[in-house]
Amino acid sequence: MPAYKYTLKNGKTMWYANFYYTDWTGKKLHICKRGFKTQREAKEFEHSFTDRQNNTSDILFSSLVENYLEDMSHRLKPTTMENKQFIIKRKLLPYFGRLKVCDIDTIKIRKWQNELISYRDENGKPFSQTYLKTVNNQLSALMNYAVTHYSLASNPCKAAGSIGKSRAEEMHIWTQAQYEEFSKAVQKPYFKLAFDILFYTGIRCGELLALTPADVLPDKKLNICKNYAKIQGQELFLEPKTPKSKRCISIPDFLYNSIMEYIPRLYGIKKDDRIFCFTKSALDKEIKNTAKKAGLPQIRVHDLRHSHASLLVEMGFSPLEIANRLGHESVKTTMDTYSHLYPDKDRQLADSLDKLRQTPPEGKASI
Repeated sequence: MPAYKYTLKNGKTMWYANFYYTDWTGKKLHICKRGFKTQREAKEFEHSFTDRQNNTSDILFSSLVENYLEDMSHRLKPTTMENKQFIIKRKLLPYFGRLKVCDIDTIKIRKWQNELISYRDENGKPFSQTYLKTVNNQLSALMNYAVTHYSLASNPCKAAGSIGKSRAEEMHIWTQAQYEEFSKAVQKPYFKLAFDILFYTGIRCGELLALTPADVLPDKKLNICKNYAKIQGQELFLEPKTPKSKRCISIPDFLYNSIMEYIPRLYGIKKDDRIFCFTKSALDKEIKNTAKKAGLPQIRVHDLRHSHASLLVEMGFSPLEIANRLGHESVKTTMDTYSHLYPDKDRQLADSLDKLRQTPPEGKASI
């Protein structure tokens, strides 16, 4: 693995890597990359590049990650990729990046898990159970990828066991009374309208930020057909999260009127322009600051969606109706997420059956 030096016009010495490799089609190709400050950097580049061509579990974990992310970038949404990259960079590469995939065993994974479980921030707060689950699942996904494509015998994450929980034990929501108190405290009209839409429709934040005047239908419905995201400064309109996320939902008269009064104030807005031109981070900041001023418990912007679902449960709507409104792929998703909001429904059902048994059918006397 030789590296070569060259001299710039200013007399500075630099290094370059120059080598051949065989790509996945069997074709022999040539690589020449300049600009390395040291011989060591040039050799490390060559080693890293050639290691990525390795299709066995002898590959470095860091090389596996590069191949995995390049592969998945063609198959997953940019928002999903951004989340994956963040977790892998912060929570996986610092621990496993220098190891070969075949050397990552259950002991190493358990030690890594224990570090995550034991972590506390400056306020003594640990990682949430759902975050622990998400991070552990990402490592498991990478090792499954190695099993499928790099001849790894088995996924050591399965033997090591999982950590965290799929769903938070406590869901943070606001009641309607709490929300209305919050809404009155919001000073800026565009934030107030945005929060009203989120609370009284249950749509996702990305769906809200993608709304255009054309999506506000004359029959007082919102056409939810796209999702807005900003990735590395680039604004993107993406397909909704799932096929059933494409939906039209009815909105109350007061909300429809508020939207129709607000849109004409946006000078020069066209039918396909975004109604709300701020970002999710702006909403996050506003809900945090306003809730604090109003003396309300802190919740996330996404928790307004949960609050809407809770409101619908209290109003007596069925899981199927709620699933359709929220754009869930199945009623099972709705029940898995909100079953704890139905604590006394089973008792109500039993009481109804009891009343039915005690009431004789019409035309027949009880014996």
